[in-house]
Amino acid sequence: MTTLITDSQVLADFCQALAKAEYVTVDTEFMREKTYYPQLCLVQLAGPDAAAAIDPMAPGMDLAPLFALMADPKVLKVFHAARQDIEIFYFLGNVIPAPLFDTQVAAMVCGFGDSVGYETLAAKLANARIDKSFRFSDWSNRPLSDRQLDYALDDVTHLRVAYEKLAAMLAKNGRAEWLHEEMAVLTSASTYDADPMDSWRRLKPRTNSTKFLAVLREIAAWRELEARKRDLPRNRFLRDEALLEIAAREPKTADELGKVRALSKGFAEGPIGKQLLDAIVRGAAVP
Repeated sequence: MTTLITDSQVLADFCQALAKAEYVTVDTEFMREKTYYPQLCLVQLAGPDAAAAIDPMAPGMDLAPLFALMADPKVLKVFHAARQDIEIFYFLGNVIPAPLFDTQVAAMVCGFGDSVGYETLAAKLANARIDKSFRFSDWSNRPLSDRQLDYALDDVTHLRVAYEKLAAMLAKNGRAEWLHEEMAVLTSASTYDADPMDSWRRLKPRTNSTKFLAVLREIAAWRELEARKRDLPRNRFLRDEALLEIAAREPKTADELGKVRALSKGFAEGPIGKQLLDAIVRGAAVP
């Protein structure tokens, strides 16, 4: 039977035990299809003697001991492709796991290629076969099956083997410093504190028109802030295509805004449409 922690005191005891370890391997399962912020559904931890899955959705679960472990400077935290996991800890607990070792980055430094997947790394370094059938599970559904939990814990148990082999390779090749530079970026708060005024860049506009870009910058920033406020995915609140069309057409009234084909029906009316028009005006006023 797989260990699933649903009690705050059990979590506190487990984290206290892991705090004595040199390093712990960590992974998360989350959902964000319907929200701006990721919904944390499961956290997996493994130390030298035990591994467990933590249910953050359990009633009354206090994650403070987990956040304290993530911040403990004496314990190395090992992730694979850590950025999204770190983002979750940062937004939920205002903590960035550190010190940090990302096996995906380490694998790149060691010559395994860019963005190597966990399944590939586990097969090459731990001789383990990862069952991919649960990769797209709805981790917010309860109860979780034993097979789901086994899959989830495989992500941290085989990761221990991968970490130790990669750490040895880095030491042998004298490339540990290369990894440290990358980890400094991943553990910097500025990596996750994205400026809404830069959100237009993700749209990759195909024009250098100063006027177009000024409007796009303002309306993309407005969308970013509204999506955060409402905890909605950006494109569910207002589609990328709509932003690009609005920046090109520069509507000045609710009627003109309502003619934007990519806008959902009724969006142009009421206070939301007024806010969007105000953002267009701000962008158009940029010299």
